[in-house]
Amino acid sequence: MFGAPQPVTASSTPLVPLPRRPLDPSGASGQVRRWYENELGWPTVPGDPLRLPVGVRYDVLDAPAEAGHAALRRLASGSPVALHGGRMLLLVAAGSAEELPGLLEWLDWGALSLDLVAIGAGGLMEAPSPPVPHGQRAVPHVERPVPTARGSRTAAPPEAGAPPAPWGRVGSQGAAVWLRPPEPGCEVEASLPTLSALGGGGDAPDLVRLVNTVATQCHRVRLRRACAQPPAMRAQGR
Repeated sequence: MFGAPQPVTASSTPLVPLPRRPLDPSGASGQVRRWYENELGWPTVPGDPLRLPVGVRYDVLDAPAEAGHAALRRLASGSPVALHGGRMLLLVAAGSAEELPGLLEWLDWGALSLDLVAIGAGGLMEAPSPPVPHGQRAVPHVERPVPTARGSRTAAPPEAGAPPAPWGRVGSQGAAVWLRPPEPGCEVEASLPTLSALGGGGDAPDLVRLVNTVATQCHRVRLRRACAQPPAMRAQGR
């Protein structure tokens, strides 16, 4: 009634995918994530590229690198600073982002358009590559496009066997790097600029002086760029 059974062939067998090998947790991205989570105790966000949540242990002042360099003297020696493209990321005490608008008003910078951004709770920061200890080789890392407010930036992967490029040069290519890396085993909060340091006797850097210095340099950078433009473009910008 049902007929003779048909032989089972390869074409009639449903395609079953072969078991996939689990991702190697000891790969380059896993090593970087463990460095942040285990060595520093900093939380990370799942996904690739690796990102760090801001507002948990620190906030970030995002300024042009040219302006940020002038403010380094306002920081403690252990205060972390990163470069990302042409920007400098200054780590400050958590909660500082909420204080920035009022602080700029109090310092008489509120009426000017400054290329200064504060990133606080809910924000993300691309995780800079950890510093390479002396005598060890750099962890291989392939850069991927990173979406930003100014578009997508992509850094070319380094050639095999090539020595690591200097901090500033790597940062100018778009990959986030540490200019002053955090130190494992040290509480980062103690080295960050904070508003409570104003008039206090502690060792924490003063956020007010830092913001005033960065704002002053941002304004100077803006004026220099405006003067460098052709007269026609300066007339359009008025």
